[in-house]
Amino acid sequence: MSWWKQARAKWLSFLRRLVDLLSGILFRATYAIKGRTAMPPIKNLLLLEPATSIAAKIRSRKLTSEEVVKAFINRIEEINPVLNCVVDHRFEEALEEARAVDRMLATTKKTPEEILKETPFLGVPFSTKDAIMVEGMSFTAGLHCRKHIRGSEDAETVARLRKAGAIPLAITNTSEVCMWWESHNRVHGRTNNPYDTSRIVGGSSGGEACIQAAAGTPMGLGSDIGGSIRMPCFFNGIFGHKPTRGTISNHGEWPVASETHETYLGTGPMCKFATDLLPMVKVLAHRDLQLDRKVELRRLRIYYMEDDGGNPHVSPVDAEIKQSMRKVLDYLAQAHGLKPTKIDLPRLRRAVSIWLAKMNIVGTPDFCQQLANCEGSINLGWELMKWTVGQSNHTFIALMTALTEKMGVQPGTPGYDRLFSMCQELHDEMQALLGEEGVFFYPTHPTPAPYHNEPVLRPFNFSYTAIINVLGFPATAIPLGLSSNGLPIGLQVVGGLHQDRLTLAMAVELEKAFGGWVPPKIEV
Repeated sequence: MSWWKQARAKWLSFLRRLVDLLSGILFRATYAIKGRTAMPPIKNLLLLEPATSIAAKIRSRKLTSEEVVKAFINRIEEINPVLNCVVDHRFEEALEEARAVDRMLATTKKTPEEILKETPFLGVPFSTKDAIMVEGMSFTAGLHCRKHIRGSEDAETVARLRKAGAIPLAITNTSEVCMWWESHNRVHGRTNNPYDTSRIVGGSSGGEACIQAAAGTPMGLGSDIGGSIRMPCFFNGIFGHKPTRGTISNHGEWPVASETHETYLGTGPMCKFATDLLPMVKVLAHRDLQLDRKVELRRLRIYYMEDDGGNPHVSPVDAEIKQSMRKVLDYLAQAHGLKPTKIDLPRLRRAVSIWLAKMNIVGTPDFCQQLANCEGSINLGWELMKWTVGQSNHTFIALMTALTEKMGVQPGTPGYDRLFSMCQELHDEMQALLGEEGVFFYPTHPTPAPYHNEPVLRPFNFSYTAIINVLGFPATAIPLGLSSNGLPIGLQVVGGLHQDRLTLAMAVELEKAFGGWVPPKIEV
């Protein structure tokens, strides 16, 4: 790197840190004046159980599905006025389906083991984001012109959970068109973090992560094309899994992914307990991932990076996040005799540029077309003018995303081709490194949950998750407790292609070692 480029990078890094510092002071002062809303405490211990445990008690008739569904309905009614995570529900239908489950169990001659094999989540309610179709329910993806659209059928993932006995209960909030990392739109408004209502929940599966963290449902579905499962899981202190590309169906979602984008988009489970992840993936996956194959942790190769190597446009990784990673690595060394290896992958510094280039595909709808529900295109200049006087039906960040796309590197240019080549080189390098027995620990996000609107000043901080999408690797978000100011922190663990079982096993191990999800507030 030339002296000029080095000097420019140092100046941009300084500017990035200065903006982060000043914005932090400004937003902290603003919300100190506005205050925070208290979270309703968890009073029913049933809400603290894993989905698999609830399912076991239902099929052995220690609990009825009806009382389970009622408990979570009551919890949603408590939390939603504060958090605004649920945008639609089917409470009455879910209760009737729960009663049908209870009637069947009262007369069946099947053993609990047979029921487990056929319907592992029998009678357990679940939720899903407002971009994954549930028949008859809200299907807006946070887009104003879709505000009256309802699901015409179940998405394949929803159908698979239904077939496994689970009961759809609620639809949760997203960002506009699922393309930003704060869940806020002109249809359903903004969702608040259960650990601090002045903070974001992430996006686009932010409402789903929020309802899980607040114990509103025992499990749920999210989708992830740039970190939309993992970032919300990180901000809300729960577990989530983005699967290997092409292993879980994206059918029945909006925006509809193109053939190319389909390989970046991953639909997967979000839940409070790591023990629920693998059973959910087994239900959802349509390709064999050898999930029943035993993982011997002592045989794994552990690689890690504490940051991306210094992208000047991305915030520095918080010291407490780095410290939590070191604790994990020390634990694996002491408990399993593993020797974590620190590596340097220089191409990760270009994560944002690579992701933006890979998303900009010729022949696919651009963001202005998506903001018009792919029925024509919005006039970006006119919408920006309308926004300044409060008349646009779009959020500021959605309009800025459309503008950024137009100003970014364009297909057919040498820079675009270089970024595509760089992505393939990074993929090959990481796949060779990880193989079938390697995992890579990497930050999920550089900071704990920012204040509402603060991401506008940190627009590229999603890079840590986004790069994994275009590489196609599986990645699991793992919570590691709370920071000194009471916000969730954690990391993501990445595996080689089709090695989802490794990252899922690591989530279970680290949940045992570090406690996993920390409930926001309990009162019993």
